[in-house]
Amino acid sequence: MKQGTQSVARILALFAASFIGTAQIAAAQPTDGKGPPPPSGDDNNTNERLGDTSILMGAVQIPAEVESCADTDGHARLVCLADLLKSDVSDEVLDNLQLDYSVAEAKNWSNLPAGAFPARPGVFLGEFSVKQRGIAKAILMEAASLTDNEGYDEMEQTLNADDYIGSISTDYGVGYASYNSKFAFLGTPAETGTWQLYYGGHHLALTNTYTDGLLAGATPSFRGVEPFPRFEMNGRENMPLMQEREAFAALLRSLSDEQATAATLEGTYRDILAGPQAGDAIQQAQEGLSVSELSADQQALLLAAVQTYVGDINDADAAIYMAKYMDELPDTVLGFSGTTEVKDEDDYVRIHGPSLWIEFSIQSNKSTGESGNHPHSVWRDLDDDYGGNTE
Repeated sequence: MKQGTQSVARILALFAASFIGTAQIAAAQPTDGKGPPPPSGDDNNTNERLGDTSILMGAVQIPAEVESCADTDGHARLVCLADLLKSDVSDEVLDNLQLDYSVAEAKNWSNLPAGAFPARPGVFLGEFSVKQRGIAKAILMEAASLTDNEGYDEMEQTLNADDYIGSISTDYGVGYASYNSKFAFLGTPAETGTWQLYYGGHHLALTNTYTDGLLAGATPSFRGVEPFPRFEMNGRENMPLMQEREAFAALLRSLSDEQATAATLEGTYRDILAGPQAGDAIQQAQEGLSVSELSADQQALLLAAVQTYVGDINDADAAIYMAKYMDELPDTVLGFSGTTEVKDEDDYVRIHGPSLWIEFSIQSNKSTGESGNHPHSVWRDLDDDYGGNTE
């Protein structure tokens, strides 16, 4: 790979300037687009516990009890809030909330709705009381970005999407409702040791892993949404993943004909490669256009696209990841398939660096019975997935 000649200072300045108006594109994999089959077992009694109601997470208030953690922030605040939540739930709920840590359990995330993937650990959000949901909300807001359409706000909009699907879908009873996203602690939240904040459901997976008080890994981080790009639900307009799409489209539109040819991947990608239970699908060989061949302006657009993923976590941890990926730019590659507008079925984008792997894929609607498309997208770190743990 050819070494980039742009100064880091110039790229950072351009990145900061371009982030506000960036574009998103889609990444996909050569499959039938249906995702992994649902497991045969239901050890968590998921299907008996499914709900069909909206929990209206946007209207849930943070309870006054959270003020007892006001003197802490960052990881210490997460531990304080976790202890507060655990002290408030019943023994039955606690049995599903506080679990032992293992990578095998952490890998039980999926793009599928709750009833189609019963292996997810944890408590359904709908099984918490309203006050307990408020504490869980405070935990998620501490771990995630508070920027509009990123981080926590993106989580809330994804819950609204399931409520939307549930209101119109004639699909089988797989649990399309915000009630059915899962929340768990894998390992005991504490200042020492390893634990994971597990949150996810249909079209979302948050897998923040902490070791000895520090974020050891924020990936895999999965986002998807249907319908797309916009829909009205629960008293607001929702458009999660629009910022990713717009960031990628801006980047791809900036390519010259020669650059676009070099970045074009062979074949058709119908879904992401490195989806649920598919970390081994990440290939070692890089395919596409070396980022070192991009201008400073174009590199800034690429960093703006990366920020829409890294920016889902809290600002302090996101800055560490962005500095890492900045250093890796000369050895990073951009690839895409389909159109540069990233809005049509089978449009796909991939950014592949020494540790960075991002994919964005556009598929047809599957659950609403309406015409249109929906994206799947994933951020993985080849060093830090599951906090770098193997067991």
